[in-house]
Amino acid sequence: MTIFNLFTLCGGIAFFLYGMSVLSSNLEKVAGGKMEQVLKRMTSNPIKSLLLGAGITIAIQSSSAVTVMLVGLVNSGIMELGQTVGIIMGSNIGTTLTAWILSLSGIEGDALLIQLLKPEVFSPVLALAGVIMRMVSRKNRVRSAGTIMVGFSVLMYGTVLMKDAVSPLAEMPEFNAILLYFTNPFLGVLVGALLTMAIQSSAAAVGMLQALTITGGVTYGIALPIIMGQNIGTCFTALLSSIGGNRSARRVAVVHVSFNLIGTAVCLVVFYGSNLFMHYAFMDAVIDPWGVAMLHSIFNIATTVLLLPFTRQLERVAYLVVKEDESETAAYSFIDPLLLKTPSVAIAESAHKTSEMAALAQSTILEALSLLDDYNESTVEKVLANEDRLDQYEDKLGTFLVQLSSKSISERDSRTVSKQLHSIGDFERIGDHAVNLMRAAQEIHEKGIHFSAAAVEELHTLIAALEEILDITTRGFITGNMTLANTVEPLEQVIDCIIADIKSNHITRLQKGYCTIEVGFVLSDLLTNCARVSDHCSNIAVAQIETAQNEFRAHEYLNGVKTAGSAAFQSVFDRYRAQFAVKIEPAPQA
Repeated sequence: MTIFNLFTLCGGIAFFLYGMSVLSSNLEKVAGGKMEQVLKRMTSNPIKSLLLGAGITIAIQSSSAVTVMLVGLVNSGIMELGQTVGIIMGSNIGTTLTAWILSLSGIEGDALLIQLLKPEVFSPVLALAGVIMRMVSRKNRVRSAGTIMVGFSVLMYGTVLMKDAVSPLAEMPEFNAILLYFTNPFLGVLVGALLTMAIQSSAAAVGMLQALTITGGVTYGIALPIIMGQNIGTCFTALLSSIGGNRSARRVAVVHVSFNLIGTAVCLVVFYGSNLFMHYAFMDAVIDPWGVAMLHSIFNIATTVLLLPFTRQLERVAYLVVKEDESETAAYSFIDPLLLKTPSVAIAESAHKTSEMAALAQSTILEALSLLDDYNESTVEKVLANEDRLDQYEDKLGTFLVQLSSKSISERDSRTVSKQLHSIGDFERIGDHAVNLMRAAQEIHEKGIHFSAAAVEELHTLIAALEEILDITTRGFITGNMTLANTVEPLEQVIDCIIADIKSNHITRLQKGYCTIEVGFVLSDLLTNCARVSDHCSNIAVAQIETAQNEFRAHEYLNGVKTAGSAAFQSVFDRYRAQFAVKIEPAPQA
């Protein structure tokens, strides 16, 4: 064993960790925001949660990423602690698939099929195919698939390097002497835990153990406690991610640690206790990579079966360790930055928050408009509070989306982020105009201003049109309904026409002496803010249409839909023009 073997071992570990990172991140990217939706729907009972945790871990090849994601979701108030217990257990089962894949490095035989299954044979071919897919294809999904293939190849080649690096240890008596110490199960657990903590990857730790088996000095009795310790070591990532989180987030980490500690302790006592009487012969047998994968699976499945009936008790342990503080109110992060580690989940949650913002902007305008007919201070306070919330939404969402846009995400997710970034400013400005409308209603109330019956009827027509455009804009944005989005601009043009008609009628009434200049000032404020609200609705719909088409040329789009040749636009425009018609005042007699 020379210094060059050590360099090769370090390189193998580096290749493995990098390949795992590339593989995990791109698998998660391909999965998209569906993971977050599934997480919310399938946590109704422990069995579903268990299967979900295993499935997601298999899909993204990282139990640590799943746990960190759960900490972020709980810290944001999206999930409850009880919903995460089964998922954590399932992730421990899902992560065993990696060991089975890595065990391919231990295949022996001269048959062609067996040779093709060896990592040193298929990894270069798979990597070449992946690189060609990335270079040739323009489709992001194909390019992501190519990156996954390259990542998997790098990972597998890392196991080959590790195996080659440690092979000289087979000839070293000193190494075999050191291995004898690991027959002590407590030392094996400690070493397995520390190694996994150090490299922050249980998969890499298992891979290193599988590589060491080729020396012929590792027995089942040595491998088993190390595997147990690796499960404890992987909890370190969850503990780190919970630092700075709220009490609920810290409890997720406690559940993860408790599950693995209790499972390991019980298995140590039961297995080694029975071994004192039964004297299991296989404990002294030499283990190979397949044996490591088998032990890893049996241990993780056994601990899960053992503790699955006690999910409520694990939850109680978390509450005992992280106690309630009556002086501290439960504070949730708006969107936990931890979710940035799983961008597709972060995108889905930011989309949910943007939808909340859209609904809040709509309700704020409706509250402000209601003041024109029924002025009261409680509604005024509600409008002001909502406007403040919209400001916070814009600030926090904007910061989060800018961070998210720098991540490696799919084209579809990138369009979703773009739509949100283009729209949150318009939702915030709608809140500002709600305050302006509230101020106008306040002035009307305090000064006792009265509109003529004709003006009141016209304003009701305008408000009905404004409520309609807010409704179709909000529903279209939240549901992604392009049909609704395409009806916004024609209605916005109708609202412009309504406002022009109201202004014309007001001038006519001024000339006839039916209205006053003072009324005209307040009316002008109302009309201006209504026009601005409909403009922002148009901006939101245009952003939705443009992101769907992956083009951002708002002026060209608006000019295109307003042309005389746009039959669809004209049809919707005519329908709304008839629905929200304003009677034109006859000009005064000369």
